[in-house]
Amino acid sequence: MNKKYFISYLCDGIKIVSNDLENDHYSLEISEADGRYSVILNPKCKIEMLDFYVEFPYEFKPQDLFFGAGYQSWTTTKEYNKNDVMRGTIKLSHIHPYLKHFASITGDDRIVERTGKPGELDSHGYTYIRNGRSMKLWGSLSEKTGYTYFKVKMNENYFSIRKDALGKCVTEPWQVFDIVYFEGSYDEVFDKYFGMMDMPATRKGTMSGYTSWYNYFQNITEDIIIRDLNGLDPAKEETSIFQIDDGYEPYVGDWLDYCDKFPKGMKYIADKVHEKGYLAGIWIAPFSCQKVSRIAKEHPDWLIKDEKGKPQLGCIAWGGAYTLDIYNDEAREYIKKVFDTVLNEWGYDMVKLDFLYSECVTPRNGKCRGEIMYEAMKLLRECVGDKLLLGCGVPMSAAIGVCDACRISCDVDLTYKGKFYNHIHVSNEMLSAQSAINNSIFRRHLNGRVFMNDPDVFFLRNNNLKFTWEQKKLLAKINNLCGNVLFVSDNAGDYDAVQMALLKKYFKKTNEKIISAERLKPDVINIVTEEDGKTKEFMFNLKEGKVLKGEL
Repeated sequence: MNKKYFISYLCDGIKIVSNDLENDHYSLEISEADGRYSVILNPKCKIEMLDFYVEFPYEFKPQDLFFGAGYQSWTTTKEYNKNDVMRGTIKLSHIHPYLKHFASITGDDRIVERTGKPGELDSHGYTYIRNGRSMKLWGSLSEKTGYTYFKVKMNENYFSIRKDALGKCVTEPWQVFDIVYFEGSYDEVFDKYFGMMDMPATRKGTMSGYTSWYNYFQNITEDIIIRDLNGLDPAKEETSIFQIDDGYEPYVGDWLDYCDKFPKGMKYIADKVHEKGYLAGIWIAPFSCQKVSRIAKEHPDWLIKDEKGKPQLGCIAWGGAYTLDIYNDEAREYIKKVFDTVLNEWGYDMVKLDFLYSECVTPRNGKCRGEIMYEAMKLLRECVGDKLLLGCGVPMSAAIGVCDACRISCDVDLTYKGKFYNHIHVSNEMLSAQSAINNSIFRRHLNGRVFMNDPDVFFLRNNNLKFTWEQKKLLAKINNLCGNVLFVSDNAGDYDAVQMALLKKYFKKTNEKIISAERLKPDVINIVTEEDGKTKEFMFNLKEGKVLKGEL
């Protein structure tokens, strides 16, 4: 296939744009055979990469669907047709660099440009083109050297493979692309692709239980946690884990400091969870520290700096948070100390690690974003050891082979139909029950192959929630079908008999398997499943949360 290369870089401070396979500064070592395509850049001098991509023609058929894999856990992921539009951050944010940074901080708008034109689409790490049951999959095996993107213009028969190379200083051979290609059925291509990855055995079991976030957010106390722990007693046989989320620490980043909301300390909570026979889980944002945290105030040298030398905003939660720099030795040691205390002194069995993308918002130290994220995840895995690591807010390609479980959707929110920000599309990572359901369906192939899918929580409670009963059951059913991490945030002690029976039902994984999932209309999804040799059909309106065919 005729491929055209585009390489831009700095050499001695001079920007150079080249289509050459070899020049005075580099040579490309290209191999393509048996469904595998590799490009290695061999430098002849030190060069700083700006961009690298290859493009070629591809004939799209009228019924082809392109799979757009989202950047990180929360990013919208689905199949697109030639008339669909892939949107970036809200345009209003582009009027000022700070606003643009603020709006795009969780996503990849700083990496990949989106035109908003029909059929101009992209996918992070891997993609497929589906026509009926026929699948063609392209996937990267070189994400530790930088993020790979697949970009298409379906109406112009254009296909490109791109490396997020910005900031990479190349002084030795650099693996730009290592792409594999497969054709076959849905399960066949994913079995082959993920089967080729050099990754350790992942946890393929299930976790069913509780997380505190979606009822109290940071307003948890020792009494609330113990009460909700006891509330699960009627479902003890179906429960395996109990996780404390954000709110036990005085400020994000000050994980080990005393908090008067938990006067007996966090080891006491872990001990109480273990008395019930459950695994004890706890939430940490290991790279984040609030602007007002003790860590940020006492150790400003530990923080990632922007181009002006000021601490870089890594996320907008909690009134803004900075990011610990993993390349700072003292910051790195602090991160290790936190995990040693939480896992070995307090005794927690699982850590939910959140806002991980913040470590690689901008390139630095001669490394591109994907390289930084790979090294950050490697550090976390070393810290966690053989205990359970649940990733969240993490670039998906960096989670593969590291996380035992991983969020594959945005936050579900407490209002099914969404709040005002859902209707103005601030970003592709905004919390939304509809987006969470969508992502769970279209990322179902990761479950059990790569890690345990965490589709976020479902709800059965009556209070502090704007869901219909049908919407609650729809969310629970999709979570059970597509995920192996099945959590609620309810005080089950308030349940009636019907709610408790449903909790037990949805905490148990069945052998029901999705055979196909089709978006028939923008808001209508049809799912065909198989269970015990019987085929069933299930159709629902995603926007309304209403079942159109089949049973919950």
